[in-house]
Amino acid sequence: MFEKFKELLKEEMRCERKELPKGIKMQVESFNLWYGKTQAIKSVNMDLKENKITAIIGPSGCGKSTLIRGLNRMNDTISSVKTEGKVWLDGFNIYDSTTDCVDVRRQVGMVFQKPNPFPFSIADNIYYGCEVNGMKVEKDEVVERCLKQSALWDEVKDRLDENALSLSGGQQQRLCIARALATEPEVILMDEPCSALDPIATAKIEDLIDELKNHYTVVIVTHNMQQAARVSDYTAYMYLGELIEFGDTTQIFENPQENSTEKYITGRFG
Repeated sequence: MFEKFKELLKEEMRCERKELPKGIKMQVESFNLWYGKTQAIKSVNMDLKENKITAIIGPSGCGKSTLIRGLNRMNDTISSVKTEGKVWLDGFNIYDSTTDCVDVRRQVGMVFQKPNPFPFSIADNIYYGCEVNGMKVEKDEVVERCLKQSALWDEVKDRLDENALSLSGGQQQRLCIARALATEPEVILMDEPCSALDPIATAKIEDLIDELKNHYTVVIVTHNMQQAARVSDYTAYMYLGELIEFGDTTQIFENPQENSTEKYITGRFG
């Protein structure tokens, strides 16, 4: 039911285009980012494959979260930020001057480190994005679909009118994932989605992430290398704003090509 909306959205994005290789959903091309005079991202190039999970790992302050926020222009909210390079989504450059960052965020959803439900009902949390974007969709259908996709429906189906803040931390994070799914984005970005959760809630989120790749392209930032090894198809290792190594997750963890990657994975630094 969202296909017509997506087509209209793409028509509005009359920006620079190019044909991406088959199976590539997003392509990061020579992407640089500065906070004032400090360069946080240094000429990153990376292909994100459709319906795959890509994990971004690296020590604190290496640019992981900055990079992922650059994939849907969330950094635009910071006045001191300057960017160079391109990020292609389905062949559209999201950093083209004609592209509306609001349109980008409809197609590239974001889930943050700390669960941040709005202080109103569970159902209204999910429908909020559809409402503010003027999407003419049936609320009950959207709520049920998203809660089922986020593996939360059976736990809250009889509590939809309750305040979302009454949910546990793990439930709140799955609700935030459901909220991100409501506008049917193409890509889901997750910035340390399990860092504030206990092991049981973390396992549920990891199972959910694995399920989501059947319908979405997923990018996850994590400090937990075991988590990256468990859930991702591809892994990117970053250090001091640079993409040091990127490849199949098994290869990165079992046979890294860069000495810096091996040292980080084996715990010799970071």
